[in-house]
Amino acid sequence: MAKALIIVDVQNDFCEGGSLAVTGGADLATEITELLSEATDFDFIVATQDWHIDPGTHFSETPDYVKSWPVHCVAGSKGAALHRNLDTEDIDAYFRKGKFDAAYSGFDGLLAPEDEVAVGEREAHESADEDGDAPTSLDDWLRENDVDDVVIVGIATDHCVRATALDAINAGYNTTVLRDYVAGVDDDASEEALEELEDAGVEVK
Repeated sequence: MAKALIIVDVQNDFCEGGSLAVTGGADLATEITELLSEATDFDFIVATQDWHIDPGTHFSETPDYVKSWPVHCVAGSKGAALHRNLDTEDIDAYFRKGKFDAAYSGFDGLLAPEDEVAVGEREAHESADEDGDAPTSLDDWLRENDVDDVVIVGIATDHCVRATALDAINAGYNTTVLRDYVAGVDDDASEEALEELEDAGVEVK
């Protein structure tokens, strides 16, 4: 019985100055750092990252901002790095998603190598597991560590936070989203997403 904090996609490209910036992203990174310094009830802290190589139509020169987007979070790039305002010292594991697809949910992510820095310096063609074993998913990792409760924060409320929370509740985790520690692309869509999550059984507080 353990509790994990999942920090979703607090990356440079999703904060001010990035290619797909969400208003308040940089401040949110600071606020999550403050949460980490104050919280004592998390057994584990994990972070997810968009980590795109060739995600197909997810990237577009004429994006519709619904299913297609400007180029962002390219694997190994500065834009894919976690924002400098986010303290990564206590993060236990990183899960990268979307190499070759959109992959909104953190549960699409695979475990990054332990010896790799948070910003990522691995070549794009290298596998997630150099021993040839099947890569470890976020769900695999949480279950291996006996996690039952997950608390979700991060970017963006109406996209990757929403998808991660829905997958968490559907996978059987007791799931909470902290309203004050998420930031969305669109205010109305974000409120609709939070209502959808509550209807699905996620605690939003």
